[in-house]
Amino acid sequence: MFKKSLVAITMLCSVALSLTANAQGMADAEITVQSAAGDVYMLQGPGGNIGVLATDKGLLLVDDKFAPLAEKIETAMKGIEDKELKYVINTHYHGDHTGGNQFFSHKAPIFAHENVRSRLSSAEDHHAESLPVVTYKDGITIYLANEEIQLTHLPKGHTDGDTYVYFKKANVLHTGDLFFEVGFPYVDLKSGGSVKGYLASVKHMLKHTPDDVVIIPGHGNLTDKKSLLAFAEMMEFSINKVSSALAAGKSEQQILSEGIGEKYQHLSWAFITEKKWLKTLITDLK
Repeated sequence: MFKKSLVAITMLCSVALSLTANAQGMADAEITVQSAAGDVYMLQGPGGNIGVLATDKGLLLVDDKFAPLAEKIETAMKGIEDKELKYVINTHYHGDHTGGNQFFSHKAPIFAHENVRSRLSSAEDHHAESLPVVTYKDGITIYLANEEIQLTHLPKGHTDGDTYVYFKKANVLHTGDLFFEVGFPYVDLKSGGSVKGYLASVKHMLKHTPDDVVIIPGHGNLTDKKSLLAFAEMMEFSINKVSSALAAGKSEQQILSEGIGEKYQHLSWAFITEKKWLKTLITDLK
């Protein structure tokens, strides 16, 4: 009994320390601003990348990171153009992209795919104020000042509620988590995502945006279409490699031991390692 109690206390202390460290990290975090093109900017810090359209008629926000960062995000946004926030867009439901919803919902309506509202509202600890108030099935267009902002839903990619956002005049694409510039992607299989659907989504964005488009990825650095094309090629290679291995009767351990290969192993990163990426492929392609 004493040993069980000691284990329980140790686990609680470990969780408390983790939460404290995370809170401290958020308190110390900085939100940086980088010009993308035209009136569109990228904000970076812990969590997913933010897109901001800053006009003299008001502001538009694409994703809003974690809740503790909301005021810092607002300060950074208004530092670009000190105008009223008009619209907020959620590219999908994950907390590192929607955590600031409760704060920003009191300032502007939140737009998202219908599955985003559904998944957010199904969480036991959700706040009604955090939910999108305008939802759509396939997409919607928002007009602000002289910019046309096209929201397009693509099914079964990163999740089942993904939206990519294209700023037509500025020629800037915010991919949400349909593009991880940092390395291997996270495919949330438990939330309607699929590796083949993800690849189809990437190919759709490649086909429906200009070659000189500026890209704000869900995670990583401001980039271009060449980088997105290389990402698509990596995904196709990965899917074909694992599909062939499974068809040949290879076990999960054999596939993991062989690895992804020299060309792409450098894309392993803290959150999605080579092993985790291969396990996702195996699970989804079996």
